[in-house]
Amino acid sequence: MENMNTYIPKEISWLSFNARVLQEASDKSVPLIERVRFLGIYSSNQDEFFKVRVADLKRQIIINKEKGNSEETAKLLRKVQSTTSDYQKVMNKIYNDLLDELAKKKIFLKDENQINEEQKKWIKSYFKRHVLKHIRPVIVTESIDLVSFLKDQYTYLLVKMFNKKGDTYALIEIPSDTVPRFIRMPSDTEGETTLMFLDNVIRIGLDTIFKGYFDYDNIEAYSIKMNRDAEYDLQSSVDKGVLETMSDSLKQRLNAKPVRFAYDRAMPKDIVEFMAGKLKMSEIDSLMPGNRYHNFKDFLSFPSVGSDDMENPSLPSIHSTAFDLAATPFEAIAQKDILLYYPYYSFEYFTEVLRQASYDHKVRSIKINIYRVASNSRVIDSLIDAANNGKRVTVVVELKARFDEANNIQWASRLTNAGVKVLFGLPTLKIHSKLCLITRKENGKTVRYAHIGTGNFNEKTAKIYTDFALFTVNPQITAEVENVFEFIEYPYTRPHFSNLLVSPINARKRIYAMIDREIENALTGLPSYINFKVNNLVDLGIVDRLYKASQAGVKIRAVVRGMCSLRPGIEGLSDNIYITSIVDRFLEHPRVMIFCNNNNPELYISSADWMTRNLDYRIEVGAPVLDADLRDRINTIFRIQCNDNQKARIIDKDQKNEYVKAGENAVPVRSQIAIHTYLQQLESKLYTEKTKNQDTASNKKNSK
Repeated sequence: MENMNTYIPKEISWLSFNARVLQEASDKSVPLIERVRFLGIYSSNQDEFFKVRVADLKRQIIINKEKGNSEETAKLLRKVQSTTSDYQKVMNKIYNDLLDELAKKKIFLKDENQINEEQKKWIKSYFKRHVLKHIRPVIVTESIDLVSFLKDQYTYLLVKMFNKKGDTYALIEIPSDTVPRFIRMPSDTEGETTLMFLDNVIRIGLDTIFKGYFDYDNIEAYSIKMNRDAEYDLQSSVDKGVLETMSDSLKQRLNAKPVRFAYDRAMPKDIVEFMAGKLKMSEIDSLMPGNRYHNFKDFLSFPSVGSDDMENPSLPSIHSTAFDLAATPFEAIAQKDILLYYPYYSFEYFTEVLRQASYDHKVRSIKINIYRVASNSRVIDSLIDAANNGKRVTVVVELKARFDEANNIQWASRLTNAGVKVLFGLPTLKIHSKLCLITRKENGKTVRYAHIGTGNFNEKTAKIYTDFALFTVNPQITAEVENVFEFIEYPYTRPHFSNLLVSPINARKRIYAMIDREIENALTGLPSYINFKVNNLVDLGIVDRLYKASQAGVKIRAVVRGMCSLRPGIEGLSDNIYITSIVDRFLEHPRVMIFCNNNNPELYISSADWMTRNLDYRIEVGAPVLDADLRDRINTIFRIQCNDNQKARIIDKDQKNEYVKAGENAVPVRSQIAIHTYLQQLESKLYTEKTKNQDTASNKKNSK
């Protein structure tokens, strides 16, 4: 286990990140409905944390027990469990505070004991018409295997029916995937909005479900939820195809061991012990008492009720002058490299590139990586259209994209059936790069158009994740993008990359070299600095290099959204390192590296975080931004983020999550809003200049 005096364990750092999400739910400057939805983000994050990171700790303990050295990992797991429990209490308080604030706005979330008879009558009718058909109770007997039966992340009501003869238990799955979790009922006062959890609607309908089938004097229900280990074994077989192997492996997840059992703290102790026994929970698993309601992730879809000021105002999409004023997107890219920054710019610029490429008679081939795509993907549709139009289409589908595996299996099947060449990459390396390469025949020559990005080709997430997308026709870059696709298809080759940073081939070595160059420059009195933005900084090799740079006098400024194992501000170790984290309405997702290089800066965007898996066990691609205007644009965006004094938190050695405070008379800077304003003004200026130049050129032509 890492030395906690030098490094912050990534699990503890991740919990600190999710605490920043929880801060948004308590921040009164955030619109009220958005605060409620942040509870959903927090809960969804916690579920994945237990399914992935806590499950991994549990496996480490089991493996290390055989070696006799499991205590350090067990200590870390206990720290994780106690920290999680503390944050759960904070979340419960925030939830109750939000209920009070909603009530002040005449929005009420009521349970079955807080409604009048007319409302109860309406709920019973709603239950019979809309809910009952989705209720499938399972009676809990000694023979039932709850480990196999309970679904991961679903909320259940554990129903207890009792009389003098004994108790009967039943489980009811809350059908929130087919019925809204929040039911709006008639209010007894004009101007009020009254909502009820679907859980409580079912509680009101318990007698409708069980009366006549079971004899009981009393009936009660308690909410429970279980999380499973999300890992699975991927074993290949000579008589199985890749899709079949992946499908079989995913089935393991359905029956994986539980790692967390959350339950209503009002549940009697004997029932808790009974359920823990049925689920085969050990002392290293998490039994977590909580609220009456689980799956707070459903708050992500909390209905839009109340006045408009209770939600974030929409930000209009910014128009790309380069794309808008060109006859075709290929003409635009050929004139000059283009940089988009989602969601400020619309993702439709990319989908339009693909749509037009699908029927453009000059286009010969399209190659693309697919990691996560939207459920109704225009990207997939255009790729199939291109294949139907006779283009050579190659799609690299990453079947191991966590929690999107089943979707990607379906996409791979659909693409294959449409005649698309589908590659699955390497069994030992996830393909996480965000590449698209379109080849055209222009004036007898082959010209490549490349997209290199930091985010997925996903219309849905492009509306809420910030990401850079670089479009270029630069032959030095596009030739190397072609080589990445060749490497994926023929992994026994080892192409050389002079421009791109490609994991696992050269990225780590090149990043080390650029950090070492800054160290050498600092020691010899030359200008030096390192600026970077990543989602996660947990690779200890990178952290140690940054410590060494700090000790040499290199000024390091970073924006790290999530996990950060580096401990900034320790005298003699990291006192030249300052890191902030921004959590706001959009999820910060780009990766950017800027190295001073003796005042001749090198700037890269990348798909890779500074994590061991991204540098050594995935295919990732970083690209230099060579256009001076685009470099200035990224530098300006980074400076705006560094100046954020509204939504930035300081990442310090103790993980306190203190907000960056605006100095006296300082102008408030909320970076996500300020960046939108900056880009809007920039594009307006570019549009004015370009249309003026076009008008001048047109007038000269007409005068002739």
